[in-house]
Amino acid sequence: MQTSRFLIPISILTLTLSGLPLLADDTAPVKSREEAEALVSTLKYQTGEINLKDGLAKIKIPAQFRYLDGADAQTVLVRLWHNPPGGKSLGMLLPADTSPLSSDCWAVTINYEEEGYIKDTDAEKIDYTSLMKQMQESTRKASQERQKKGYPAVELIGWAAPPHYDAATHKMYWAKEIKFGGESENTLNYNIRILGRRGVLVLNAIATVPQLKEIEKQTPEILAMVDFNQGNRYADFNASTDKVATYGLAALVAGGIATKMGLFKVIWVFILGAKKIIIIACVAVAGWFKKLFKKNEAA
Repeated sequence: MQTSRFLIPISILTLTLSGLPLLADDTAPVKSREEAEALVSTLKYQTGEINLKDGLAKIKIPAQFRYLDGADAQTVLVRLWHNPPGGKSLGMLLPADTSPLSSDCWAVTINYEEEGYIKDTDAEKIDYTSLMKQMQESTRKASQERQKKGYPAVELIGWAAPPHYDAATHKMYWAKEIKFGGESENTLNYNIRILGRRGVLVLNAIATVPQLKEIEKQTPEILAMVDFNQGNRYADFNASTDKVATYGLAALVAGGIATKMGLFKVIWVFILGAKKIIIIACVAVAGWFKKLFKKNEAA
């Protein structure tokens, strides 16, 4: 079986860094089309209104989407899409008219990071052009170190969609275009963040750059379907009792929770961290299945 070039070394490095054990049988990647189809048939798609994390938030699934809970999302990410095992997500959204085995499939993972109330007072002051230049420089330095260790080069091309913050709903989204080694198709790192009283809902799109228009088209729908429940909303913040995050929106865009390490050291976490690894691996999904199952575009 042939996998994408950068998946295997990153997986090994992630296992080394995190101290994770080798894959157990229930997390072993599939090795055949038959095994993959059998696994897909066990997925339990959900629609309607879904409660997330014991009532923290809710998601209302429209007809054009389907939802998988955390366990099934892990099955897709690890066993079908060959990502290394890591922190489990709250769930995953997929277009209703695609299968995880389809070359045109894309998905949105949902996580929650409880690092405190993120102040948005810097929203209109951020110079995202300057921020991108700093992030690109950090990426170049990180890439040099990666190459010394025998891993593919990584280049942050720029904004695929510049950051946009809606102060009324406290929701933010942006997209980066990333190139790995000699890959012919760039990775789309599409991010949606929903600010809450004690933390942030993290939605990451797993897709490739050609799918940007489709995801942008669906972004308003995705933003509308997910929100915190009353008591956990941004407006429910209590300055007397609630923790305030140590970073603002600029740091959230640059890397969020990991900025405690320093604003631009976070690029290492972006490249290597288990929580972010799906963003790196996503570009390989379509190519991997095409190679494994010898599918063509017509099929």
